[in-house]
Amino acid sequence: MTKKPEDLRSHRWFGVETMRSANHRSRLLQLGYDYPEFRGKPLIGIINTWSDLMHCHGHFRERAQDVKRGVWQAGGVPIELPAMALPEVFQKPSTMLYRNFLSMETEELARSLPIDGLVLMGGCDKTGPGLLMGAVSMGLPTIYIPAGPMLRGNWRGKKLGSGSDVWKYYAELRAGNISQQDWNDMEAGLSRSAGTCMTAGTASTMALAAEAMGLTLPGAASIPAVDSAHPRMASGAGSRIVGMVWEDLTIAKLLDQRSLDNAVAATMAFGGSTNAIPHLIAIARRAGIEMDLERFDRISARVPLIANLRPNGDTHLMEDFFYAGGSRAFLATLAPHLALDAVTVNGTMGEQIQGAEIFDTDVIRPLDNPLQPEGGVAVLRGSLAPEGAVIKHSAASPEKLVHTGPAVVFEDYDDMDARLDDPDLDVTADSVLVLRGGGPIGAPGFPEWGMLPIPKKLLKEGVRDMVRVSDARMSGTSYGTCVLHVAPEAALGGPLALVRDGDLISLDVPNRRIDLLVDEAELATRRAAWQPRKPIQERGWTGLYQRTVRQADTGCDLDFLEHGAPTPEPEIH
Repeated sequence: MTKKPEDLRSHRWFGVETMRSANHRSRLLQLGYDYPEFRGKPLIGIINTWSDLMHCHGHFRERAQDVKRGVWQAGGVPIELPAMALPEVFQKPSTMLYRNFLSMETEELARSLPIDGLVLMGGCDKTGPGLLMGAVSMGLPTIYIPAGPMLRGNWRGKKLGSGSDVWKYYAELRAGNISQQDWNDMEAGLSRSAGTCMTAGTASTMALAAEAMGLTLPGAASIPAVDSAHPRMASGAGSRIVGMVWEDLTIAKLLDQRSLDNAVAATMAFGGSTNAIPHLIAIARRAGIEMDLERFDRISARVPLIANLRPNGDTHLMEDFFYAGGSRAFLATLAPHLALDAVTVNGTMGEQIQGAEIFDTDVIRPLDNPLQPEGGVAVLRGSLAPEGAVIKHSAASPEKLVHTGPAVVFEDYDDMDARLDDPDLDVTADSVLVLRGGGPIGAPGFPEWGMLPIPKKLLKEGVRDMVRVSDARMSGTSYGTCVLHVAPEAALGGPLALVRDGDLISLDVPNRRIDLLVDEAELATRRAAWQPRKPIQERGWTGLYQRTVRQADTGCDLDFLEHGAPTPEPEIH
């Protein structure tokens, strides 16, 4: 043991002989704890993002008990701390609006209470990043428990994947190729258990990134939510965090440039969600580690895409990934591109993946037979996105990756919704659909509007993909030739705000370019006439968010939450 009982943070609350400590101890007695249960033992905060509306975390009430079992067995004291759930789909206008809120809640729960170590229970897209950002800022020993993917969907003998098949079959419904009853039957077979999206969406991407950063037990990222291995993993995490407290293995000792680069490499080789980019940048900046868009692009260029999962592949889902060897086998395959000496919660990265095997080489491809020779995401720059944009080209149409076409511009989501299916809309398959007003400030909250629907009249002609450009995000389960996260966003007067119908936009993914082909003199005239919209809300959280949020290329954190001097520990009064 590195630490002694008197070195525990909770000792200041319970271990000293003062009136205040006596009062603290009496309140634990009031809760039913006895002196031998808490004297000189680490108090472990279990931050649980369960709620009745958190569909992905429906099993977290039970998992919290599994974590507690592990903590008790290892000689710690488990303290469950409910935190804000961020249920994707239900929460409006966007869960991304509240990611930073959850990070603040996580940090302040740990800072203000007698907690020696943290177990973070997250999974649904923004919960993991929010929990990790707050934990990084607090700096305690920390371990992460991913919710795990749900079971694969089923409809008429076909595997269904969250999100990906929703977009696919909704397009067919709008085109008139399936009936409303077909759609209803598909809908009923889509989500069959607790757990996160079972495609290679944001939840599984961020779980894998957390494991690659060394913040989970080995293999934790890929265990299905309802598999019996999941409660065993949760109990093991509860046990391990107690050891980490005694070892003083803080999150700052786990996160460095090597571990963040491992996370980026894993994300790119997974064909993971574009949402991972602002999340990982935000986590890195909280830790004071260099991370920018160029680093993502450099790593993506050298790392092959080896996970054959929707929406990049046609067939396989996360349940198949687990049976194929899971996250340990995936990371072991990727080993030549990882820093194996990076420290994890359970030894080094090399030790975590030692002996892992692939059992299905079509799901987890060997390095010499990848799905594509580079990672799944490319970073673009150019006159339309001087501060950067991203595209998940692994899920795009190859013939659209070099394309020039006239813009069809929508001012915001409501404008798009009102006009997209108008038979008189001046749009062809060669047009570039442009949506503005979807950025961190403009929406507000950076919603997943970036996979703009194909106009109905084009769907009926057989069109299933177009070049689409926005300052919004898109779901990690989405697909298509979608340029996202354009920065600066339109709400700040970025070039996206100046695009007009008919302007030519040039996309050149191989050369990492996205350009507005309008001469500078004309753009200067438009820029002089541009007027910002009034913020949607001046007060409350949304007002604070709009005044202080950073842009997509720097992680969308609030400016006062980024890395700096740590907040002083609370006085015990």
